[in-house]
Amino acid sequence: MKVDLLIQHATQLVTCASPGGPKRGKSMADVGLLSDGAVAIDDGAIVAAGPTSYVGAEYTGRQMLDASGKVVCPGFVDPHTHLVYAGDRVAEFEMRIRGATYMEIMEAGGGIVSTTQATRTASVEELVAASRPRLDTMLALGTTTAEVKTGYGLDPQSEMEMLQAIASLDATHPTDLVPTFLGAHAIPAEYTGHANEYIDVVINDMLPQAAEWYRQSEFASRHIPLFCDVFCERGVFDRDQSRRVLEAGLSHGLPAKIHADEFETLGGVALAVELGALSADHLDVTPAAEVEALARSPTVGVVLPAVNFNLGSSHFADARAMIDAGVALALATDINPGSAPCPSMPLVMAIACRHQRILPAEALNASTINAAYAIGLGDRVGSIEVGKQADLLIVDAADHRHLAYQFGTNLVEGVIKRGQLQKGSTRP
Repeated sequence: MKVDLLIQHATQLVTCASPGGPKRGKSMADVGLLSDGAVAIDDGAIVAAGPTSYVGAEYTGRQMLDASGKVVCPGFVDPHTHLVYAGDRVAEFEMRIRGATYMEIMEAGGGIVSTTQATRTASVEELVAASRPRLDTMLALGTTTAEVKTGYGLDPQSEMEMLQAIASLDATHPTDLVPTFLGAHAIPAEYTGHANEYIDVVINDMLPQAAEWYRQSEFASRHIPLFCDVFCERGVFDRDQSRRVLEAGLSHGLPAKIHADEFETLGGVALAVELGALSADHLDVTPAAEVEALARSPTVGVVLPAVNFNLGSSHFADARAMIDAGVALALATDINPGSAPCPSMPLVMAIACRHQRILPAEALNASTINAAYAIGLGDRVGSIEVGKQADLLIVDAADHRHLAYQFGTNLVEGVIKRGQLQKGSTRP
């Protein structure tokens, strides 16, 4: 049978297959590895995957790629990003080196509020132009699908402009984007001391506009969800305020996500489990009882080790204990201008292996199939399975563990998005 693309002789074909849901426990260490593997792709989808001796006998490709000496694996899925913003916060980088904490910087008028000032003054076109190079870098590093949050506008008009920028990038870039409304990311300066009043604006003004925008968007027509998120943290929004936002989002049909337990425990993970959130993210100080509750739930736990690394912290989320407890764990970059100016999922994997004691196989599953389930797309992307979208990487190494073992380089030799080679080339 003739297909558009046939990849053969991969030294390791790593499928990360998990059709029944995200991987948990011991299955996190199983990446579905095949030696001398092949993948047949037609019309942007995977039509066969298995040993070259079988797939190569059944299919011929209009385009043929020889992956000898290489790893072929799923494209990375980044399930937590703040990709769209204006300006930078490089001055805060120096402040942290001098000893200022994240919360001290926020209380001094820096942090998210600082980026809000720059983002509000930028047009949609300027936001797209500023964000596209970051997205190009992410794709070159192997990210083929990414969630992107609003949350740097913090007023109705600016939050809607962020959604428009996300939609424009999605329509014009190979990387698939999944939007998240995060109007409750911080308390804007004009509402200092009046958090409940700002929450009223989020619920009564922003959320209805975001939901209506989504219903008319290409995301809705392609059944890509729009999520509703909130930053549940001391100095930001407490558990009751977070509940109000997420329940309002659910009433508009927007599935829930939550930033929880980055610095202090406010019960955000328990709230996520109660409301059936797709994911609970950060989890740096989540208590054991809530880890157990998370493990018993369908909610994916997303940890963000680039944040801890960037903030110079020696404390990381206990990802090892979470996996052992049965949490469906995912990794993400959290790319943003302040706490994680990091576009690289391989670097995140490298940090997680070293500081959170997870195995390279666990890190790869957490960056592909589990990350896909964290954004509601586990049935479409994140693994090499028949019928799924053909988003694959060709890695310049003979063993997938090199993705986490090496750092400071890019081993991604080729990115295949919807069956089309996007970056680099391999031997014909």
